[in-house]
Amino acid sequence: MSRRAMLMSGLAAGLAVPALSLAQSGDGQAPAEAPAGGTPAVQDMTMGEADAPITMVEYAMFTCPHCADFVKEVFPKIKENYIDTGKVRLVFREVYFNAPSLWAAIIARCAPADRYFGIADLLFSTQAGWLNSTDGPTIMKNLYGIGRQAGLTDAQMDACRQDTAFAEALVANYQKHQAEDGIDATPTFIINGEKVENAPYEVFQQKFDAILAAKGSN
Repeated sequence: MSRRAMLMSGLAAGLAVPALSLAQSGDGQAPAEAPAGGTPAVQDMTMGEADAPITMVEYAMFTCPHCADFVKEVFPKIKENYIDTGKVRLVFREVYFNAPSLWAAIIARCAPADRYFGIADLLFSTQAGWLNSTDGPTIMKNLYGIGRQAGLTDAQMDACRQDTAFAEALVANYQKHQAEDGIDATPTFIINGEKVENAPYEVFQQKFDAILAAKGSN
């Protein structure tokens, strides 16, 4: 069975979780509207100035402990010193090496885009809690708990979870970028075209400063 088939099989297992509550209502965001061709659009999740001299593409997986460690220990310094100061633009791309990572991404993308990174942070910071089972329905119920903390209703998450066309679009988008950038581990970074493995903050600092110096940026 191909990895794509395994992911979609895992998605189906998640879809088999009974709807937790269809009585609630709300106008939360549907994942994405399909363009003319009928395939749902997948939005890149970004942070920072669009014209920043450095673009850092982060490939990460919500079920990856090393990714959670990066978010906790390294990323806050990068954000404070480089993203918030307009020097680095982050492009965050989800990786799905397993079905729960896809389920988590669907919940994160169920909210409006400006709340995505808040939910992503919550998924990483509580990873050990919601990922404390090998049972698909239990993991999905745990993810609903994360979504509720972020202000999503069960009805909103039901709608997002049941949108198999968008899930398939997410997988296709992930596989396209994975092949283009040769991603076989997480987290992995592409900094202005250069592939960089997971590293302490000082490594990123040195790379950023070298690029900025070469560009004559402060």
